[in-house]
Amino acid sequence: MKKKALSQKAAAGKAKTGREGHAHTNAPEVQNRLARIEGHIRAIRRMAAEEAPCPEVLLQLAAVRSALNGVGRIILDDHLRECVVKAVHDGKYEKAFSDLKRSMDRFVS
Repeated sequence: MKKKALSQKAAAGKAKTGREGHAHTNAPEVQNRLARIEGHIRAIRRMAAEEAPCPEVLLQLAAVRSALNGVGRIILDDHLRECVVKAVHDGKYEKAFSDLKRSMDRFVS
């Protein structure tokens, strides 16, 4: 039943974006982490508004950057385990590699 709901979400995502998508294994963890990051950003915004010391704000910004990188690693792991493996299985490895390279170039820079 859960798998069917995830497939319906993927279909809805494709309809909205025009791109093929699917539910990833770690989607709930990604959503939880992003919600925490969102809260952290709000706290940093308050710190800046309240004129907190710059080193404290910078430290919190570094923590958010690290958390975002962690989310990126989870998504990359899902992509490699699911999307790339499926593309290789389906004989579409060249496009998958090209897409992965482009995504990595953006993520790393």
